Amino acid sequence: MHNMKYIYSLIALVLLSSTSCMRNTNKELKEVEEMQEVASLSMRDLHTIVTDSGYMKYEFETPEMHQYDNAEEPYIDFPNGLKFRMYSEHGQLTKSRIRCNNAKYYKTRKLWELNFDVEATTEKNDILNTEQLFWDTQNHKIYSDKFVKITTKHQVITGKGFESDEKLSQYEIKRPGGEIELEENK
Repeated sequence: MHNMKYIYSLIALVLLSSTSCMRNTNKELKEVEEMQEVASLSMRDLHTIVTDSGYMKYEFETPEMHQYDNAEEPYIDFPNGLKFRMYSEHGQLTKSRIRCNNAKYYKTRKLWELNFDVEATTEKNDILNTEQLFWDTQNHKIYSDKFVKITTKHQVITGKGFESDEKLSQYEIKRPGGEIELEENK
């Protein structure tokens, strides 16, 4: 009787260990992959204000948002565009604005990717247009390697590649073109 219990225990152990070491089937792998592609949160007609230390930093609104927490790199998708309004360090609404037709926010890197008909308005009412713009909120930097056009009160500057502080107050166009007005130092 004791030997039978031992044999049954041994068989159970062998069965458990052999099933736990089996390779995943293509169907099981596909199910896990599909879980990563399912939004963990979806919202429509969202309007929110982001604060830091009690001060408003920026606000955004979007017709649709999907959050993917199970993706390899978690992100938030704004498939129908996004509008940003920026605030000063003391929570006052500024003239700085950004809008685009599609956006993603990569949570781990704290990086916004703005796509398709991106338009940014600076505090001085300069207007930046491009097809893709990145906003690195961790390093407080905005940049693009695509064609950009900046329209100021007196000129239109074009070029390929752009880098700026996140307030769009100090910017550099990497490969400039267009008509550039220079001031003469006296």
